Amino acid sequence: MKKDNKPGRLTLLGRSEAKIPASPAEARLETFPNPARREYWIRFETDDFTSLCPITGQADFAQIEISYVPDRLCIESKSLKFYLAAFRNERAFNEAVTNRILDDFVAAVHPREAIVTAQFSARGGIALKVQARYAGTGRKRIERNGR
Repeated sequence: MKKDNKPGRLTLLGRSEAKIPASPAEARLETFPNPARREYWIRFETDDFTSLCPITGQADFAQIEISYVPDRLCIESKSLKFYLAAFRNERAFNEAVTNRILDDFVAAVHPREAIVTAQFSARGGIALKVQARYAGTGRKRIERNGR
């Protein structure tokens, strides 16, 4: 994931020429300033996630849910959509995929808390659900205008 993004500088939103990155490493998670001072949860859901088995190369399908309590930044949803779509050619175990999504998300947004839940479709009669959590390293107070 590219980390050269400045908060509030959105390059994907409103641009139809934007293309899905070839890999998560090429994706850019964009942010904007949190518009609220109170603590609240934001939740994203998609049932359109695909990655590849690292051994067989077969597609792994999943429902992904990302829930977080923002601190100073919020994630821009189109950049998140492009980031998740970039996994379509990525070979990785389901556990690694889920933890990478959380790690990249935390690196971009620096939330107070975050949970990524991935419900992978059944293979051989066994479904897999992976949940990775981040509990911030101490609560920060959201400050606005020097307060």
